[in-house]
Amino acid sequence: MTHSSSKNPLRQRLGGLNIYLVGMMGCGKSTTGPLISKYLAYGFVDIDKVIEELQGKTISKIFEEEGEEIFRQIESEVLKEIGARHSLVVATGGGVVMSPINWGVLHQGLVIWLDPGRERILSRLKSDTSNRPLLQGKDSLQAFDEILIHREKHYSEADLHLLIGDEAPERVAKKIISSIPSVLRNPEDLNGRRTIAD
Repeated sequence: MTHSSSKNPLRQRLGGLNIYLVGMMGCGKSTTGPLISKYLAYGFVDIDKVIEELQGKTISKIFEEEGEEIFRQIESEVLKEIGARHSLVVATGGGVVMSPINWGVLHQGLVIWLDPGRERILSRLKSDTSNRPLLQGKDSLQAFDEILIHREKHYSEADLHLLIGDEAPERVAKKIISSIPSVLRNPEDLNGRRTIAD
């Protein structure tokens, strides 16, 4: 993937439109986002990292000490602040799609759902449940499935649904870059939702 400049035609077509990456925990938002931002000469923001810096504690600690409801309020406030900016690739938290208020911000940009499928996500999360507060407890698999079922219908509101396999983040980023024009007519006119598979 080459470095971009202000003459990058896709960047020009986006016209500063933010790109929001949504999807389940472990789907690759935080690893793919920086690659997309580099290509577009956009900034990159990881919402969870911003929240941790602002609160001075990990997401898990916030859940433990404040509860999910407080975390979601903080998440919505941070998203609103990010939405007031432009030319950003944003890795969102997995549950950001559950709030209609958040969609008011997301729909002002281009929303891309990264979807590796249930089995791939579970494989990636096997050794990482300690950092996933919603998966802690005796039956993390059941918890995961319940979360997935509840969120998938909301993820499907994305402008672009990208089905991804085991390819490297670089290849996923290239696929996203090549797919964006299919849902863009002009910087503020999204052309309907599409699903892109391998």
